[in-house]
Amino acid sequence: MFEAIKWPADMVPSRSPIHFTNELEVEASPETIWSLLVDTTNWPLFYPGVQEVQLLNGHKVLQVGTHFETNLAGQDVYASVQEFEPIARLAWGGGPKSSKESRAYHAWIITPTTRGVHLWTEETMQGPLWLELAKEAPDIFWRTHEKLLQDLAKVALEREAKGSRDGVVELHALGLRWIS
Repeated sequence: MFEAIKWPADMVPSRSPIHFTNELEVEASPETIWSLLVDTTNWPLFYPGVQEVQLLNGHKVLQVGTHFETNLAGQDVYASVQEFEPIARLAWGGGPKSSKESRAYHAWIITPTTRGVHLWTEETMQGPLWLELAKEAPDIFWRTHEKLLQDLAKVALEREAKGSRDGVVELHALGLRWIS
């Protein structure tokens, strides 16, 4: 079975008023998915609303301890990578600069399957800013992450198809399977 998220004690789902999960089977390699997630120059291709990510600490790609700034959910956000297991697990925590009381923890688990990967992303959110946004549109965060997974899968499949034409990777069928 799939692994569980390693939550920081203060961000566990039972202590967070906002908690959601999204998952998708993708016929892409774990390496392709991983490379898209850790190289934040790719994020504008699939991450809803992200136009750029500024990595701090002098890092070129995400790694454990990387601090970064970006715009998520219409908010300027400061976060840091708190979990990093290459080609398997990635998580960051942080919050909007405009609301120090509001925080989030976003985790990814990439599990190889016989046809590609199972992507699992899960997030908890706390604080007044996130609660106000959720009141306006109760499923906004879940829907945004559904789009994130769809777009990430599309970019991964396109990248692998292009790589195949270049003789780099084996061509995978452009297919997705939703988990209900």
